[in-house]
Amino acid sequence: MSDGAETLFERIIAGEIPADVVHQDATTFAFRDINPQARVHVLVVPRKRYRNVGELAAADPQLLADVLSACRKVAELEGIGESGYRVVFNTGADAGQTVFHVHAHVLGGEQLALFGSGHR
Repeated sequence: MSDGAETLFERIIAGEIPADVVHQDATTFAFRDINPQARVHVLVVPRKRYRNVGELAAADPQLLADVLSACRKVAELEGIGESGYRVVFNTGADAGQTVFHVHAHVLGGEQLALFGSGHR
């Protein structure tokens, strides 16, 4: 799970680094991305650290469900639950993961570029 070094997200959760908190509960913490890729861009992280979504799914499926439920809650709070939103997990450096504490990106609030448009 953890390599021992504290991540940026653990410091944000602990309140050591300020963040614009959108939602939090017993198992998850959600805050606005400092480099938003859409009008709404919120990160949802589990309070317990796992490196990526694959590791989380294998070790604690209930916590993964909690993260996804928190994504839905964030979308509702941000007013994009009905208009639509995207949930993205980057896994590994090739996918663009820069903080190795699993996190979901909740994106929306505008028309997003088509993704996987070959699927109908």
